[in-house]
Amino acid sequence: MTSVTELEMTRRGVLTAGAAGAVAGGVPVSTSAERREMATMPVRFEVNGKRRELALDPRTTLLDALREHLHLTGTKKGCDHGQCGACTVLVNGVRINSCLSLVVQHQDDKVTTIEGLGTPEKLHPMQAAFVRHDGYQCGYCTPGQICSAVAVLDEIKRGVPSHVQADVTKTARPTNVELRERMSGNICRCGAYSNIAEAMAEVAGAKA
Repeated sequence: MTSVTELEMTRRGVLTAGAAGAVAGGVPVSTSAERREMATMPVRFEVNGKRRELALDPRTTLLDALREHLHLTGTKKGCDHGQCGACTVLVNGVRINSCLSLVVQHQDDKVTTIEGLGTPEKLHPMQAAFVRHDGYQCGYCTPGQICSAVAVLDEIKRGVPSHVQADVTKTARPTNVELRERMSGNICRCGAYSNIAEAMAEVAGAKA
């Protein structure tokens, strides 16, 4: 029967032999500094009106670049799979799920996060409407909801059609059904959907 000591020695021996074989086989060993240099790419883009330059691992998502490297933590990480909308930001005026987009894809793009829409002293009209209509409860999804809501009204204005639009050849109206359909990619686990639609309708100048 194999003892615990013999088993540990066997594991250690396997690891040692493997390492020795790699060296004997000519596998190059890079330093940590070399690995960092090889693993980064320059990224230049505009975030909330400010030019930013970073050197990042090309696998870094736009979401992680914003949160971890630029410390813009208003943009939330929810599902990290593009299913909840908590990470929604505007890129060149169009809403995207920043968790699904690599930051290196956004060279010279203009990114707007919730911090770039308004400030506590000067709220964006959509932010102010969310406050008036209690369009949030826990607040975690709210930054993504607001960014998406701003983009939705712009989409309607530009004539971008939706699945519930009766006639796609005509500009949609910001009805309750239309707003809810277009916001369906933003999940609110607290269930503040009616209040969110009302806030959007107020900004759009329509009755929900």
